[in-house]
Amino acid sequence: MSRYKISFHEVSFGYPGAEHKAIDSIDFTLPEGRTYALVGPSGDGKTTIARLIPRFWDADSGQVTIGGIDVKDIAPEELMRNISFVFQNTRLFKTTLQENVCYGHPTASQEDVEAALEMAQCRELVDRLPNRLNTRIGIDGTYLSGGEQQRIALARAILKDAPVVVLDEATASLDVENETKIQAGISELIRDKTVLIIAHRMRTVANAEKIVVLDNGRVLEHGSPDHLKSTNGAFAHTIERQMQPTP
Repeated sequence: MSRYKISFHEVSFGYPGAEHKAIDSIDFTLPEGRTYALVGPSGDGKTTIARLIPRFWDADSGQVTIGGIDVKDIAPEELMRNISFVFQNTRLFKTTLQENVCYGHPTASQEDVEAALEMAQCRELVDRLPNRLNTRIGIDGTYLSGGEQQRIALARAILKDAPVVVLDEATASLDVENETKIQAGISELIRDKTVLIIAHRMRTVANAEKIVVLDNGRVLEHGSPDHLKSTNGAFAHTIERQMQPTP
């Protein structure tokens, strides 16, 4: 059995007080070492699916498994050790930049820390801070923009080098130029990993081996990017819309 294969078995979940389920009967398997992408309109359950993997929430029904084991039966510290995630609304800890980057790998060498920062295009950012990696972030310290925080979170994930990677709009706060710059870092992060990517920009998910398209919390269609383009369905229409010039 693949140790890091992720499966959703008829998973449903609704947020407390919500009138409708965020996801309903989600069923798909992400094989170990493969890259899948979730796409669909905002509010259609993509982030919910991503957050059920590390158990930020637990499914109301069905099972989320890693390596065939229900995530509810995996110790929280083991889940955190084996999963790296970069979310759109990344928030750094109110401590030094060094400690933020090393959070998932506190025993990392300084050489590895510097390499991770380089891959995440953080060198210029670090160099302009008053105390470089010893600069404190947040209260009584330096505040970073959303895009800068995402780059630091990416460096943290690269350094951690966990076997499972979840990227939820990981470049959403970056402009196209900066997103292009950190693609090498993302490529390094996801190499030989089990990867789930969520993104609205189709260029971000173009290299995924399989696309799972959601609509109203359900799987609408799924397949390789080329297959979905050829079927002229929801995925193909989304690409067509994004290729149209802005008025």
